[in-house]
Formats: sequence, structure tokens, C-alpha cells
Amino acid sequence: MAKQDQDRKKRKTCSFCADHVDSIDFKDASKLKRYLTEAGKIIPRRVTGNCAEHQRMIAKAIKRAREAAIIGYTFD
Repeated sequence: MAKQDQDRKKRKTCSFCADHVDSIDFKDASKLKRYLTEAGKIIPRRVTGNCAEHQRMIAKAIKRAREAAIIGYTFD
């Protein structure tokens, strides 16, 4: 039994659900860059711990910010 308890990992909680966020603004580049890798890819939800709803909102906001040239598609 002790072996099984060690294998379990603590579930990450969605920071947006904890803060009761209803929408994510695409103009807030500093918040969106937290969810991008150094190569400019969107970090998956299993890594960030976001819920599905907020992960979709983040993805849309990042894509809108890229189109508006607020965030680059790639980073140097």
C-alpha cells in the first residue's frame, strides 16, 4: 500500500478557477507568455494544470495576440 501512495502525484489546480476568472484578455501579453515555451508553443494543460475550459480560452487568446502582433509566433 505504501508504494501506491508514493506513485500518486498531487493534482494541479486551475489558477483561473481559483481566481474566478470569466474571460482572458488577449492584450495581456505578460500573463499569456507564462503559457508559452521558449520556442513559442502553447504549454499543454497537463503541465500547466488548467481546466479544459480555461486552456481553450488561453489558446484562443494566444492565437489572437499573435494575429494582432502583440506576441510573436517564435522567440529568439
